[in-house]
Amino acid sequence: MFEIDGSQKSGSGTILRLSVALSAIMQRPLHIVNIRHRRPQPGLKRQHLESVLTVAKLCNATVEGATLASEELWFTPNVIEGGCVEAAIETAGSIPMLFLAALPVCLYAKNPVDLHVVKGGTDTLHAPSINYLRYVLLPTLCKMGVNAKIVVQKYGYYPKGMGEALLSVEPISQLRAVQFERFGNLESVKGLSVCTLLSDRQVAKRQAKSAMDTLAKNNYTTSQIQVLNDQSNPYQKGSSITLWAKTDTDVLIGTDAIGDLRKSSESVGEEAARKLLVELHTKPTVDVFLADMLIPYMALAPGRSVFYTNYLSEHIEANIWLMESMLNSVFSIEKINNLYRIEKISDYNAKHCLP
Repeated sequence: MFEIDGSQKSGSGTILRLSVALSAIMQRPLHIVNIRHRRPQPGLKRQHLESVLTVAKLCNATVEGATLASEELWFTPNVIEGGCVEAAIETAGSIPMLFLAALPVCLYAKNPVDLHVVKGGTDTLHAPSINYLRYVLLPTLCKMGVNAKIVVQKYGYYPKGMGEALLSVEPISQLRAVQFERFGNLESVKGLSVCTLLSDRQVAKRQAKSAMDTLAKNNYTTSQIQVLNDQSNPYQKGSSITLWAKTDTDVLIGTDAIGDLRKSSESVGEEAARKLLVELHTKPTVDVFLADMLIPYMALAPGRSVFYTNYLSEHIEANIWLMESMLNSVFSIEKINNLYRIEKISDYNAKHCLP
């Protein structure tokens, strides 16, 4: 049985989500304590609970302690069958974060998976936007052999949520290792600016223009930002913008920003652009948000994987700690000039560990 202390490192919900996912993949029971111990309101919130229950559906698991505010959980997985799975968050909790918990599990299913999530947030604070997953994470994972797509059926925002999205995943026999070692030359900067029920104020257009203006002032003039005036969610207005840069070495660097009543549309666009400028200035091969998301896939892929990022976040450190604890992977972190080189140096022998 895996024994995990959720108070370690970041003490966040990410430790919970990934612990449950790895338990399902490895077909080994999990006991986790001190769930979200370092957060102002420890224990399971609605979105964390639904992530656990969704992974449980995927692998027909038995779960004890799966109640709101619980800080201790027992998770006993079974075979990952796949098929059609439904989930409902019932708050503005992040759909992308639920997808991040479920996606690695879906890869090891017997059958293709269609995971349909309703009544949640697609674009919320403290979580990646749904379009970040669509245009940065999934294309990067494709290089590792992952065949998955996300369809947004309703955009959802704080405080009501009511968003809806479908994640479709093809099972995989084995992940491929990746070596993102050179930034290369910038080829394009693209993006998607979305507003829901705010087209009368031209929110999406203003976000896009502000982002392009900010990038142009810094000599990035090849920007192509699509504007989407969405009408899918009659219950909740909101907006977001996602940007991504592509280089001739097939590197993808992404950022996003979420609309808020306290922020003008122009400040939202500028925020996303300035985040991207920080990344482009230091020339990493993986942006700071993608960096922690890639760690579990690197651990599961046999062979050496490596990338460079410009900031060593607590989520990166927590995810590496968890992979080393649960999979016996070994990672190295080395600072080279202004970048951190993160490499999985052990040849994780999946054939001996995976069921």
